[in-house]
Amino acid sequence: MGIRKINPTSPGQRGMTKSDFAEVTTSTPEKSLLKPIRKKAGRNNTGRITCRHKGGGHKQAYRVIDFKREKFGIPATVKTVEYDPNRNVRISLVVYADGEKRYILTPHDLKVGDTIVSGPEAEIQVGNAVPLELIPLGTIIHNIELIPGRGAKLVRTAGTSAQLMAKEGNYVTIKMPSSEMRMVRKECLATIGVLGNAEFKNMKIGKAGRTRHLGIRPTVRGVTMNPCDHPHGGGEGKTGPGGNPKTPWGKPALGRKTRKVKKTTDKLIVRARKR
Repeated sequence: MGIRKINPTSPGQRGMTKSDFAEVTTSTPEKSLLKPIRKKAGRNNTGRITCRHKGGGHKQAYRVIDFKREKFGIPATVKTVEYDPNRNVRISLVVYADGEKRYILTPHDLKVGDTIVSGPEAEIQVGNAVPLELIPLGTIIHNIELIPGRGAKLVRTAGTSAQLMAKEGNYVTIKMPSSEMRMVRKECLATIGVLGNAEFKNMKIGKAGRTRHLGIRPTVRGVTMNPCDHPHGGGEGKTGPGGNPKTPWGKPALGRKTRKVKKTTDKLIVRARKR
């Protein structure tokens, strides 16, 4: 897992960096775990754009990831480590003792040939999924469930990890990557270790065309638009917003809180993240 520099053979290549894919062992995905992705370009069911700056991009197939890890007590062997175009962390193809194949997120130091297992009897080692109540305090974890049996929802990004801080009653306290302290039910599963490909955040895109390959369309500044298109538009020469910055629909863009209803899990936050 490293980053390689690209020779500056053109202005677009100058300063660009890419992953060296040293940990990837195959370029052919498991066909039985692929699903097609229908691109919507940020549009809803009526065809209107509800999420701007999306569209285009390279054709991709979705890899079905096992976030539940519910095959308790059945050992699985890591067969390949693969690139996933839908996420920034590598995925591993594991084959269980009964012959079933599944994809999991690849933690740091998990290699081809390693054996992993999930369940209450699993050892505390990298790649194993264990209920939170059985994990020792201070252990580094990722891929954490919020509701038992629903599958992992927290800490799934490349290079991230959480830490188990305390146990009390039916809940355990976890320190999130954002420094937020949150309580989670003790029955929830979590995977031991730190997610790999931590160098992902250091990559430099290098050119505009590379973001288009990712399906990201350009963002146009409001001050360059006409007044009919944006509150910041219009005026002779270069002019600023003229007052508080606003969204294209006239709502305050900075500082105004936008959450209307508190989430049901907010009551389980012990300490809010640092701002």
